[in-house]
Amino acid sequence: MAVIVERRYSEAIHPLHAVLLAGALSLFLAAALSDLAYARTHEIQWTNFAAWLIAGGLVFTSIALIFVIVDLCRAHRRARGIVLYGILLLAMWVVAFFNALMHARDAWAAMPDGLVMSVVTVVIACVATWLGFHAARIGGTR
Repeated sequence: MAVIVERRYSEAIHPLHAVLLAGALSLFLAAALSDLAYARTHEIQWTNFAAWLIAGGLVFTSIALIFVIVDLCRAHRRARGIVLYGILLLAMWVVAFFNALMHARDAWAAMPDGLVMSVVTVVIACVATWLGFHAARIGGTR
């Protein structure tokens, strides 16, 4: 008699990991939009919003990096693109960290470099999120 095990979710990415990854992308996107709003209005509060959004994105990305390290250590969860995904996630964290340092300065000193770094962070976050959701795990349904 064969036993069939039904999985409720795909092995591609853990649900909490997916929430953290999507949350980091949305926080970094909101920070870039806040920087754009500051560039157009010169209202200093927009850079404060961006700094807090970047800090939140760094927290989410840090926890997602822990998930990647755990996935790299567990052979049955390892995927073909997990190393590239981990490198992109680490690059996203590093760029966002320097972006947070950029936003720690005075609002006038943070622009236009802060806006450029926010856009670069969002681009890396989009690629990392796409790769994270599309990396097929060994033993998974995808």
